[in-house]
Amino acid sequence: RIAMSAPLTVIAQESPLREDLALLMARHHAACTFDTPPESCHRLNAEALAVDGVAFNVMRLTGELPVPKDAASCKTGGESEVELKTGTAVGMGAWKRLHGAPDQAEIKSMHVLAECRGRGLAQQLLLYLVAEARAAGLTRLWLETGRSDTFAAARKLYAAHGFALCEPFEGYKPDPNSVFMTLRL
Repeated sequence: RIAMSAPLTVIAQESPLREDLALLMARHHAACTFDTPPESCHRLNAEALAVDGVAFNVMRLTGELPVPKDAASCKTGGESEVELKTGTAVGMGAWKRLHGAPDQAEIKSMHVLAECRGRGLAQQLLLYLVAEARAAGLTRLWLETGRSDTFAAARKLYAAHGFALCEPFEGYKPDPNSVFMTLRL
């Protein structure tokens, strides 16, 4: 495994079934479904991320992180408060090997808690996933993300790191609520 850290964080492969990831999973679900119809929401639950062919990673704090005053404006509503202390899971991301091309994978479940956004953590997490995919011998990464304004920052992040727009892949169909992107490794 590749060891990569951002200031005050460490990223490592973990089981998505850990109890202390429930808040992160719930926040991801809330963000994915906030303004996306159910038929266009393609997120995986914890059980679906805990299978062979999926590399699931968690970003945890290695120190205390102050919560910005405007953190509430980043939330989608109804979120529980989180204490940003050592060991807290603040981000997650995975790649899932494609069935028809085992040397390629799809980025899944990229999420950073709203309280921690704007600090470069999503970029660090994406760079980690790309580096881990390269180390595993993958030749291409794919992703599906939302088209609404809720996902604008994610699309900008992916494009800034070389992901290009593409057609639907591996079982996806054209969807007015989805954007598809790919990166050759």
